[in-house]
Amino acid sequence: MLIKNGMVHDAINKEPYVADILIENGKIAAIGQNLSEEGQEVFDAAGLGVFPGFIDAHSHLGLDGWGIGFEGADYNEMGDICTPQMRAIDSFNPQNPTVHMAAKGGVTCVATGQGSSNAIGGTWIAVKTVGCCVDDMIVKDPIAMKGALGENPKRCYRDKGNFARMSTAAVIRNMMFKAKEYLAKKEAAGDDVSKMPPFDFKCEAMIPVLKKEIPLKIHAHQANDILTAIRLAKEFDVKLTLEHVTEGHLIADKLAETDYPMAVGPTLTHASKFELQNKSWTTPGILAAKGCQVSIITDSPVIPQEYLPLCAGLAVKAGMDRFEALKAITINPARHIGIEDRVGSLEVGKDADIVITDGDPMVSSTSIVCVLIDGKKVE
Repeated sequence: MLIKNGMVHDAINKEPYVADILIENGKIAAIGQNLSEEGQEVFDAAGLGVFPGFIDAHSHLGLDGWGIGFEGADYNEMGDICTPQMRAIDSFNPQNPTVHMAAKGGVTCVATGQGSSNAIGGTWIAVKTVGCCVDDMIVKDPIAMKGALGENPKRCYRDKGNFARMSTAAVIRNMMFKAKEYLAKKEAAGDDVSKMPPFDFKCEAMIPVLKKEIPLKIHAHQANDILTAIRLAKEFDVKLTLEHVTEGHLIADKLAETDYPMAVGPTLTHASKFELQNKSWTTPGILAAKGCQVSIITDSPVIPQEYLPLCAGLAVKAGMDRFEALKAITINPARHIGIEDRVGSLEVGKDADIVITDGDPMVSSTSIVCVLIDGKKVE
């Protein structure tokens, strides 16, 4: 396919420009002026906006969804506060209508996985939003080990010995210590099976975190929880992404001293619990202005997945630079979840995940004209 004469917003250059985009074998083969139409299916995008597919760095798409209620949700394992051995891929349901709704809304890739009931919940995945089999939709698995601080683990496990914030942190710390000792014994044993420690599924699952192959992905709304997440990451020398960051604007200068990616939201909701009392649409803009890497998230189904660009627009309305807001739903989330080599911007060699609109996608009156995922139209 050849997309002709569109106004390209590539998420790399701040100013948009008119160009053609050539797609071959599901990839962007060329971007330029007056590309040859010979042998191509031509899509005339004159007067239309051409954007990278939108990406959500924090969602529960496919693990919770449309009309299933608590009984049908598959995103929290409520029997154990510490479950690093759980894998999101085993709960993801491509047939849930919300997956197709996301694709039609221009959200072409999401990070999805466990909720925040558990101090450690298991590994997350990055998937495209088209397909009938999750194994064929995977962009990367695993992308991170989910953890949580604050009110959710306290509420879910308060009758099982987890009443305070320090209790939740201690659960994470205990698991890290055990996994670290387990890894040391495995490495010391080398090829001598007789010296190997007894198999421990939980410790085994934590090894990629200790080796910095994947980050901890820590749910933290309140400022003190955000700082506890950072403290834990530094204590064990592991990679970290910060999730929700609701009170990030209250400690923006402190966060600006770090290089941890931040997924901010969901903000288009009521402040339904104490730790959300300082929720504000100004947060992503304040953090981005300080130089932080910010992704705007829906936490779907908290906010329907297809409203991701609208959330970016509301951040712009609250003062966020528009280009920073575009990056916050494209290249920044791709970097956040470690798939920026494939998606997140319109560049030669990347997947042809493209959204074509009749205006600014961050404005509710704008219509999506066409969505391509891996170069194929979403019908």
